[in-house]
Amino acid sequence: MIRFLIRAAIFLLAAAVGILLTDWGFSMLDLETFEINWSEPLGFVVAVVVFALAQAILSPFLAKIARNNAPALVGAVGLLSTFVALIIAVLTTDGLVISGAAGWILGPVVVWLMGMLAAFLLPLFLLKEGVEKVRENND
Repeated sequence: MIRFLIRAAIFLLAAAVGILLTDWGFSMLDLETFEINWSEPLGFVVAVVVFALAQAILSPFLAKIARNNAPALVGAVGLLSTFVALIIAVLTTDGLVISGAAGWILGPVVVWLMGMLAAFLLPLFLLKEGVEKVRENND
């Protein structure tokens, strides 16, 4: 159970990092097509939770459909589930606003890349922190 909760927390954190870094990158390029709505209380948190839940549900479903019907698309399942999960998060929450071609084409790609990188690096970082704490407590 603890392992499941840790994985869920890392997945949520990776989703938040992916969305935050995408928003930051777009704002650095003066593209106002992918924005977090900070004026909505808890809007970002709700958008991240909706996005992460949608992606967690859609990924295995889309992978099965691709595997059965179009095996060549199996590699694109992560990107496709990110795109659909962003659509769901934008339509059901006020915490995320995506508009224009750049927002809808580049946004999911950047969220997917940053989220994937965060999902890979966060456990390594957290594991390192955990090992250091255990060593400090044993000294």
